[in-house]
Amino acid sequence: MSIETILPVDRQSVSAQSESKQEPQWMSELRLKGLELAGALELPKLEKTRLDRWSLDGYGGYKHTDLIKTYNELPEAAKELLNEENSANLLVQINSNVAYSDVKAELAAQGVLFLELASALQQHGDLIKSYFMQAVKQDESRISALHSAIWNGGIFIYVPKNVKVELPLQALFLSNDAQATFAPHILIVAEANSSVSFVDNWISTEEGQRVANGVIEVFVKQGAKVRYASVHSLSEQVTDLTYRRAVVENDGRMEWIVGELNSGNVLSDTTSILKGGGSSSDAKVICVGTNDQKMNLTTRAIHFGRSTNSDMITRAVMRDKSTAIINGVTKIEKGATGANGQQTEKVLMLSPHARGDANPILLIDEDDVKCGHAASVGQVNPEQIHYLMSRGIAKSEAQRLIIYGFLAPVVAELPIEKLAAKLQELVERKLGQ
Repeated sequence: MSIETILPVDRQSVSAQSESKQEPQWMSELRLKGLELAGALELPKLEKTRLDRWSLDGYGGYKHTDLIKTYNELPEAAKELLNEENSANLLVQINSNVAYSDVKAELAAQGVLFLELASALQQHGDLIKSYFMQAVKQDESRISALHSAIWNGGIFIYVPKNVKVELPLQALFLSNDAQATFAPHILIVAEANSSVSFVDNWISTEEGQRVANGVIEVFVKQGAKVRYASVHSLSEQVTDLTYRRAVVENDGRMEWIVGELNSGNVLSDTTSILKGGGSSSDAKVICVGTNDQKMNLTTRAIHFGRSTNSDMITRAVMRDKSTAIINGVTKIEKGATGANGQQTEKVLMLSPHARGDANPILLIDEDDVKCGHAASVGQVNPEQIHYLMSRGIAKSEAQRLIIYGFLAPVVAELPIEKLAAKLQELVERKLGQ
């Protein structure tokens, strides 16, 4: 007996969105195919997590946000995270579309593209078609299929061969209308021997249950380097479903820095596919769980090329009745000789009612490799607290210092100083310190 899947969007609304934006026929067809697949596919089966018990219906509909001409016109929630003096090369998406853009002419002079994905689709359709939904496949699950049908706004970054982008590119994704679809798609293509850093923030305001369904696809060509830093601090009523995927070719390097500071339920999947020989990836992830939120975080490196290297560090701090399932997966495919994969997962428990599971997983189909893992779940060390208190530091301040030191290996990697300071502020706010 089959059970009919009731989707949060219908064919008519998907077609209307594509038509209103005058998308090319191939994108219209891709959207409709995604909706069809969403009706047939199941939700992802996650370790110790029942997605079918989460609130996954609040997708809303496409709502256009008028363009904002000056920085001062941005919503206060956006300006709190940003710095006008360092706001060069910034895009801001509000709900379903990019509403603010400040991109310097120097980028265009280098041949770099940095614009809303919806606009890039009009101007560079053939280029987008070559990469869109190629790292994260439409048919992976109901979530990815639905994203391909309803995605909106988003960012496209293209860095030509041999071009080094010195300053980080920035984006802010703001959801402040529970009735508006919030499903950004970020697509980055770094050609051979190029380099770029990209930083984004995801925030929400206003009341109302809703779903954020985001996909990030990064293509790192031969000898290129991409650093992607992302901080999510969506509210308790937002369910965050985010897939990050990078395909790395010969001698390319991918760096992920992820801060999961959401207050609602979170599915976070960050994966590097080391396709080429000599390619490498480094992923650093932190999360803080509070109240009764549920989080499932997976960091993954899949080695196909020879002499590939991956390193993964995940740190989680859990309090109240929160739950986190932390999965680290290193997969060495047959033929990936000389591969080296290392991973560490650590969970710091601040409450006897919280739960944190650290699951290091090694899947090795080749003999000539090096792999290692470490995992721990524990409470704040009382000896460390005692030592700091013996130096005249109050107990609450001692605990704060230990927690921040625990998270420091990730926070210190953020490429923008103001963002690192804001991340620390968000951590302290979540922990009530």
